[in-house]
Amino acid sequence: MSLKNDINMVREELNSEEKFFEKAVITEKFVKKYKKFLIGGLVAIVVVVAANIAYDINRESEIKEVNKALAILNEDAENSEALRTIKQISPDLYDAWTYSNAVVKKDMLSMKGLTDSSSMMVADLASYEVAQDAKDAKLLDEYASKKDAVYRDLALVQSAIIYMSKSEIQKAHERLAQISSESALRNIANALMHYGVK
Repeated sequence: MSLKNDINMVREELNSEEKFFEKAVITEKFVKKYKKFLIGGLVAIVVVVAANIAYDINRESEIKEVNKALAILNEDAENSEALRTIKQISPDLYDAWTYSNAVVKKDMLSMKGLTDSSSMMVADLASYEVAQDAKDAKLLDEYASKKDAVYRDLALVQSAIIYMSKSEIQKAHERLAQISSESALRNIANALMHYGVK
């Protein structure tokens, strides 16, 4: 019995070794056949990872540089070198800085230039400021007609007040009626319709 067990055990061991070598040969054939693709894939992964790391390092450097420029601008708002750095690295941030300075200084010339800003928010706010400063109902109406105008309802109220002052009551009613019922300015619009516009 022992000899039979030993033979079976040796046979099983030879079968497992045979299977191992068979798999090794298949793997070797696969590697030889697709060697270029495997190396190419590995190189591509290394390049993507390296590019991502380089991008992150560059982005971090830019953030530090912009923060340094902003700190300089907080001390000296007219520092042209710091402004140039911000404009070069982050045009949207430059427009936001210019907008905030234009609001403080009531600089409508700078504000008009910002109406074409690449930053949608800055362009929207600058457009409102220009229309509001001009006290022009048509400009306010144009601003309010924009789809995502931030101060849409306020522009409509201001436009209605301008029309009221010109005794164009129908136009004033039309503007006030456009203010949404969820707006915080709805009560003011209702008051103007009932008391101010007759």
